[in-house]
Amino acid sequence: MMKEKSVLLDPTAERSSAEREILPRPKSLSGITIGLLDISKARGAVFLKRLGELMAAEGLTVRYYEKPTFARVAPIELYQRMAMESQVVVEALAD
Repeated sequence: MMKEKSVLLDPTAERSSAEREILPRPKSLSGITIGLLDISKARGAVFLKRLGELMAAEGLTVRYYEKPTFARVAPIELYQRMAMESQVVVEALAD
């Protein structure tokens, strides 16, 4: 029996995939600021609020950020602000 050939499509329309080096993870979250990024999808803020509450209860420092819309990449100013104010960022995704 012959297997059917699979074709994978890249929805980003990139001609070639970007290669990025994975940044080292911190050994501990203690003493650093954790950014929580809401991408503006339904109920993402609910999830991040609860996650932030749990982190704060553990004594961690948390900052909240929000994209203006889930349909586009975040503005460069938001990326810059997160990079200046947070050492780690958790992004709430959907779908």
